[in-house]
Amino acid sequence: MDKLIEKIQFYYETILQNAPTFLMGLLVLIVGFGIANFGKKLTENRIKSRVQNTLSRLFIAQIIAGVIKIIAIVLFLDLIGLQNITTKILAGAGILTFVVGFAFKDIGENFLAGILLAFKSPFKENDLIESENIIGYVKELRIRETIIKTTDGKDVFLPNSQIINSPLINYTIDGFLRNEFMLGLDYSSDISKAIQVVIESVSKTEGVLLGDKKPTVIIDEFAASTINLKVLFWLDTFKSSSKSYHLGIRTQVMKNALVALTENEFSLPSNIVEVKQYEG
Repeated sequence: MDKLIEKIQFYYETILQNAPTFLMGLLVLIVGFGIANFGKKLTENRIKSRVQNTLSRLFIAQIIAGVIKIIAIVLFLDLIGLQNITTKILAGAGILTFVVGFAFKDIGENFLAGILLAFKSPFKENDLIESENIIGYVKELRIRETIIKTTDGKDVFLPNSQIINSPLINYTIDGFLRNEFMLGLDYSSDISKAIQVVIESVSKTEGVLLGDKKPTVIIDEFAASTINLKVLFWLDTFKSSSKSYHLGIRTQVMKNALVALTENEFSLPSNIVEVKQYEG
């Protein structure tokens, strides 16, 4: 305790004796942090043309700002006369890294994973992704985690290492998202005509893509009561990344298909149970 008090008193006296230098160091610290914040914004703007991914630009800018702040702190300690602390910090960096590496293994792993994600850019802001059964829209890439907004409005802080080490599905990276739903028709129905009716109704729905991504209907299964048709159609996610927008189009497509089949007198039966009675 005496040694601790003696050390604190020594540092206090040192600061008092070097008040002008301390003020200069404080000015350097403030300016350094100001440069770090300015450098962060400048970096984002300068690399905007080269790095299209907003998340990657922000991540790189955060790292550069962090390095500048560390340099400012080291200069501050050196200017106010605490060279011993600065020397010990720099000399012990290797040992500290080795010791802390075990204690903060996951943090270090997530940090490195964040760097890989920033440069590899497997997703961008507002992309719909899935990792470890978590589905949502990417909102921010941080040094340790990626923030995802799920389709039901929850904010999930997903560790970067989990994204790197697990399969990642990006539903919207190319701007196209496929939707599908099932229709069950009676076995006596004219399937060819039904398919044509559904394709025409889906194609007329606003928001559904045509051309190479035109709607498709296939026979999926011969079920116990119905012949099941699978209806597939594509949406343009670049028009809107909102989940409600996609669900609205899907709902309209299903309504149009149902109306078209009903107008053409197609039956969509529920489950049919056949009861047989045997003699005895």
